[in-house]
Amino acid sequence: MPDPPKAKAGSIVWTDLTVPDATAIRDFYAAVTGWRPEPVSMGDYQDFSMRPSDGGEPATGICHARGPNATMPAQWLIYVAVESVEKSIGECRRRGGTVLDGPRPIGGKPFCVIQDPAGAVAALIEA
Repeated sequence: MPDPPKAKAGSIVWTDLTVPDATAIRDFYAAVTGWRPEPVSMGDYQDFSMRPSDGGEPATGICHARGPNATMPAQWLIYVAVESVEKSIGECRRRGGTVLDGPRPIGGKPFCVIQDPAGAVAALIEA
């Protein structure tokens, strides 16, 4: 994810796809959607931001399931802005959900990945 955008709590601010081979999937989505990949350094490997073909703001990220993303599920993941990640984690657990990853920082803001009682997954990032 590029620097986390400023957003109001409750809004969807980003989507990522985490997979074992981000390079192959990057090429798939570039061909299918017309997105243009841009490398994002992760130290010893690169993830990718995908921009619309007209060069607008990044539309999504495609990430390798390694390093800080090693525990991420292989699926499209939405990021929802919340007022407090810690408070949201507490509510998640009280209501039968599970924290799958985090909390940890991303772009200087705390985030986590949760699973609701029905099995759906979402990321929460502090607004």
